[in-house]
Amino acid sequence: MSNWYQLPIQTVIEKLNTNIEHGLDNQEAAQRLEQYGPNELIEKGVKSPWLILWDQFTETMVVILIIAAIISAILGDFKDAIAIVAIVIINAFLGFRQEYQAEQAMAALKKLAVPTVRVRRGGHVQEIPASTLVPGDIVLLESGNRVPADSRLVESVNLRTQEAALTGESEPVSKHIKPLDKGDLPLAERDNTIYMGTTVTYGRGLAVVTETGMDSELGDIAEMMQSAGQEDTPLQRRLDQLGKALAVAALILVGIVFVLGLFRGEDPEILFLTSISIAVAAVPEGLPAVVTIALALGARRMLKRESLIRKLPAVEALGSVTVICSDKTGTLTENRMTVTVLDVAEHEIDLTSDQPSRRSGFKAAPCTDSRPDEDQAEYLRHYPALTLLLAGGALCNDALLECEEGRPEAYHIVGDPTEGALVVAAARMGLRKGALEEVFPRVAEEPFDSDRKRMTTVHKTPDNESQIPDSFEAVWDWQGWGVTENLDFMAFTKGAVDGLLKISDRVWVEDHIEPMSDAWCERIEKSNARLAEQGMRVLGVGCRALDQAPSNQEQEQESVEENLIFVGLVGMIDPARPEVKDAVQTCRDAGIRPMMITGDHPLTAGYIARELGFMTNGKVVTGLELQAMSPETLRETIETNNVYARVSPEHKLRIVEALQDKGQIVAMTGDGVNDAPALKR
Repeated sequence: MSNWYQLPIQTVIEKLNTNIEHGLDNQEAAQRLEQYGPNELIEKGVKSPWLILWDQFTETMVVILIIAAIISAILGDFKDAIAIVAIVIINAFLGFRQEYQAEQAMAALKKLAVPTVRVRRGGHVQEIPASTLVPGDIVLLESGNRVPADSRLVESVNLRTQEAALTGESEPVSKHIKPLDKGDLPLAERDNTIYMGTTVTYGRGLAVVTETGMDSELGDIAEMMQSAGQEDTPLQRRLDQLGKALAVAALILVGIVFVLGLFRGEDPEILFLTSISIAVAAVPEGLPAVVTIALALGARRMLKRESLIRKLPAVEALGSVTVICSDKTGTLTENRMTVTVLDVAEHEIDLTSDQPSRRSGFKAAPCTDSRPDEDQAEYLRHYPALTLLLAGGALCNDALLECEEGRPEAYHIVGDPTEGALVVAAARMGLRKGALEEVFPRVAEEPFDSDRKRMTTVHKTPDNESQIPDSFEAVWDWQGWGVTENLDFMAFTKGAVDGLLKISDRVWVEDHIEPMSDAWCERIEKSNARLAEQGMRVLGVGCRALDQAPSNQEQEQESVEENLIFVGLVGMIDPARPEVKDAVQTCRDAGIRPMMITGDHPLTAGYIARELGFMTNGKVVTGLELQAMSPETLRETIETNNVYARVSPEHKLRIVEALQDKGQIVAMTGDGVNDAPALKR
């Protein structure tokens, strides 16, 4: 069954006949392993190398060439026979090599398999080979683990998983254990379920395995990929048609010559040899070689333009393409959550802007010097709330920025990608997290959880004003912060905007603090809604000065997460690659229709599609809508709609097939597991 996400936990446990605390007995697990098979992806219908080689000699043109070589040898023309055989062998070698490599596609999926996994069996926690997992096993997960099988969560402590390769969702998904009785939901919205091959990026959890091996969502993709037929290229189809036409023409010609010769009383043996000679002459034995050489030259020219062609027929096929279907996440976008908008009272700052006054700051590499340069410091002094927003986002944060020595642009994020985006945004303005933590060391925290939807950290402030960074000068006048004694500590809170507004009684405006009024609340809510409509993930940041550090977590939550100063909003998205917009326009100028097919959220897909020029009629078609369409309706829909979101691998395959049914020559590009079936088709 596929509706585990709709059921309460207890119902799931009963249907799988297992126990959360005890797990399965070893004997029961062995019986289920025999019943369901190993938790592995199985290669089905894979051609053996010998069959692939045999296929190279059974194409119409090749068969004609082989017959021509045999007849030439019989007639004593060994030079022609050897030349034809050489052409056939070269052609077979190239075809075998290309097809054999294509048959290795399953190896990429198998790399997502997990070698070992921790489970509860017989009342004990054991580490077992993931291939021996069965439905009903209780799996323990923590940050950094790869999910070994499709499972329903029974415990989630701030658990987030990265599912981009499988669902197209560009940011980690927060997971919970509540049932989702909302009808048929796409994979990306089943927030109480985790899938084989995805990765835990944050938190920990406990899950009961529901599907394994080929019954998992990854197994479904493997099944579709192996059953999806491959289209011949236009050139291959035309050559095949030419071969058949030549064969028919040669037979007709041989028949006519032979019959007319008999009527004239010619020697039948001479007639036979003459007819065969004519048939051999009609076969263009040099054609496959000429085509191969021409395609190879084309591939070489394309390689000089940084396009690598793996299959020679694709050179001609690319020139015939009428539609390009593209995935979004990681293909059209950078597959890296990035802060693009900062919104503080009275100001919205676009970090993607190329305005000269901002270029030096917001275009800086995140791994440059740890202190703001003069331009950055001046900008931060001009917008004190911006300093607090960036610094608060970096300090109230568990992610780290690892930089490569000597390469300021080369870095990677350790931790949650969303938190990493905040650290990078601050670093680009010279507010490096490491340097900030030296000045404001963390002394207490309240971790993020899915109920509060926020996180708070408390930091010790400098004892000596000379230690205060220049960029903080404009916010270091503590009058009006509500401090009754010496200012020793500062708390930063980040999280969902609506929840943050409920615990904020003030707002930072320009260089001072004002009471939180209905007007300010409305303005913040409108900004939040507008950014969300653009497909962005929006976080709010608040702060508060403290006389003393909280003594325990419970006190921290009660006394710190209240009476906050609302600082601003941070909008982040997986941004479009800068070169894509021009590429899309180039396709249109060449008469090629670009289409976006993604598993990501419709709002995000729509925003990126409009930005890059994919959108033609303003509509984003969802996977649920596609699911309800008949083949005829789908073929009509693809005529006018270029953007599809929240689609599954099956939907991507259907769209490609529908376009091919309409006579289109389709190219597909994507780097996710969910693109594999459509890519092969």
